[in-house]
Amino acid sequence: MTSDDRQPLSAVLITRNAASQLAECLASLAFCDEILVVDSASEDATVEIAERHGARVIQSEWRGFGPQKQFAVEQAKHDWVLCIDADERVSERLRQSIVAAPSAPTFSAWRFARCNRFMGRYLRHGEGYPDWSLRLFDRRHARWSDDAVHEKVIAAGEIGTLPGDLLHDSAETLDSYLAKQNRYTTLAAQAALAAGCRASVAQLLLSPLLRFIKFYLLRRGFLDGLPGLVHILVGCQNSFFKYAKMLAFQRDGQ
Repeated sequence: MTSDDRQPLSAVLITRNAASQLAECLASLAFCDEILVVDSASEDATVEIAERHGARVIQSEWRGFGPQKQFAVEQAKHDWVLCIDADERVSERLRQSIVAAPSAPTFSAWRFARCNRFMGRYLRHGEGYPDWSLRLFDRRHARWSDDAVHEKVIAAGEIGTLPGDLLHDSAETLDSYLAKQNRYTTLAAQAALAAGCRASVAQLLLSPLLRFIKFYLLRRGFLDGLPGLVHILVGCQNSFFKYAKMLAFQRDGQ
């Protein structure tokens, strides 16, 4: 996007109490034509930091991840949007790729790799990488799903791939990470049941095993050392808990 006739780009974030990491995230977005932050009643310095970095801030009640991100996209000034989270930042290589993307692109949506930091190490294998993320798109041809958790961008047509990593550097402790995963598996179980899915004992037993084989062995998660092992074991636990909760909800008639 180096030519004068390039499409203007809005960077879009949703936040709540994100002051500890927001400044570094916003600094990596300085190349965008607009930075929009949709905040949900933060009680720390999130808003002040956002405004200090030139972001436009809108306050809005929480809707769930998918609906909240779609609301934010709709408030942007420009049709081309780059959606990232406060604990992520655009690497220099990815910035160059975005800037160099053609002004009249073949694709209306682009994906790139997300590199996740876990237990002090950036994971480069297994389930943690490349973690393809579709975050750059023309909102006239793509939108966020309505999922309350594990939301995704739904795009029409082919999706392009850009080189460079989106760096995910969550500062949360392992304890808070596990607590978040527990909440996510509850939401995932409820969403699956609402969509008409039913769980079985076979899924309860086999899903964690197949997940371990796929990501730790076939995709070489073992090369990421102890963090890679813990990461996949938490993922296997998530699979088990999701189906366990679905079975419990089914028995309770929910």
